[in-house]
Amino acid sequence: MFARLRYERGTVRIEGNVHVPHAVWDGRSGCYRALALKYRDIVEYLKRSGVEFEDRVTENVIPAPVFEAKIELRDYQRKAIERWMVDRRGVVVLPTGAGKTHVALEIIRTLSVSTLIVVPTLALLDQWKEKLSIFGDYVGEFSGRRKELRPITVTTYDSAHINAELLGDKFLLLIADECHHLPAESYRQIAEMSIAPYRLGLTAVYEREDGLHDLLPELIGGIVFEMRPDELAGRYLAEYEVRKVFVPLSEEEKRKYEERAKIFKDFIVSKGIRIENVEDFKRIVMMTGFDEKAYEALKSWEEARKIAFNSKNKLKKLKELLEKHKNDKIIIFTRHNDLVYAISRLFLIPAITHKTDRREREIILKKFKEGVFRAIVSSQVLDEGIDVPDANVGIIVSGTGSSREFVQRLGRILRPKEKAILYELISKETGEVKVARRRKRLCYDSKRNGSKAHQTDQER
Repeated sequence: MFARLRYERGTVRIEGNVHVPHAVWDGRSGCYRALALKYRDIVEYLKRSGVEFEDRVTENVIPAPVFEAKIELRDYQRKAIERWMVDRRGVVVLPTGAGKTHVALEIIRTLSVSTLIVVPTLALLDQWKEKLSIFGDYVGEFSGRRKELRPITVTTYDSAHINAELLGDKFLLLIADECHHLPAESYRQIAEMSIAPYRLGLTAVYEREDGLHDLLPELIGGIVFEMRPDELAGRYLAEYEVRKVFVPLSEEEKRKYEERAKIFKDFIVSKGIRIENVEDFKRIVMMTGFDEKAYEALKSWEEARKIAFNSKNKLKKLKELLEKHKNDKIIIFTRHNDLVYAISRLFLIPAITHKTDRREREIILKKFKEGVFRAIVSSQVLDEGIDVPDANVGIIVSGTGSSREFVQRLGRILRPKEKAILYELISKETGEVKVARRRKRLCYDSKRNGSKAHQTDQER
């Protein structure tokens, strides 16, 4: 038996009188075909089976030199690399500020093969290019701005998805930063159409609320190493404390909240729906297309949430915390932009949202780093993909139930050596109480390993 392997439009074309696992017959082409993702498995199978084959899949791979650089690593980073090197596939889970990029740099240096790094945003792309500069002129950018294919190429998920066929046979190492994005239906082709036998995923939280993280072992590998913030606090990250601050609604806010919440609750009870996960909620969203009562219920739920998120007493409590920590560096996080701008105007604090252009954002962060600004306020734009200068106090005025969002926001204040404090402002007797509980469900158990990090509840 003899086989010839070629790369073709995101697949491995298998010519010859041999059938291999993972491949299906393509009657139009008269050959077996498999996703490029399976290239490594196919080659291993043919070798184990003693089948002679000609491998032309890698003939377009970009040649790479021996990458030379001195990279200083912490002990847990070395352990993460050792675990990954066993199979040269898998996900490393480390909190924001723990140096995931250093793990990737050392793996790139060690393997010295053509490498494609996929990131969520252009801001993060620029940060990666800066860190990759230790490898000299071998670094390129493949985005809407530039189309450079070099031995180490950084791209965005959007650009990589659009050009998955083109990029699929050019690289032997695929690195997915913030790899929780990869299983999304629009992005998983990046992994499926790549021949890369070596795959590294980096993230602060592995799980997705929609459960699609179950696809990661197939796309890039399962978890090979994981450490959470409480395991690194006190030595590599700041010791920290999470304080829940329960804030009552005003009488008028409480009346309106209960009125709107009841409409939503009555609707789901009438339909026999129990909200236990994201899919249950999506059912209601889908119903709004043909059920007017579903639309009214969803609208009422959103109005109730806004009342809880934007309560007047939260702003009073925020004022108290700003005065209490007037000598600290503070990042304020909110769910929606309208609250960002309201806080910015009320307290004269610089705001950063997705509408803030790159130049203005850089000026704000630079002055925050220098201490000219003692506080900044932002919506979700600072959660991921932007390097934020050291702060030691975080205040979550409103947020989602996402554990990832919580970890990323906590990570923004864990870089300094002094103790960090993260406040959660939670409207009493509202659905926000459950939201706050849910977002930390996957995150921290301070008793797990004797960490100095701890949580406290405060009543107002």
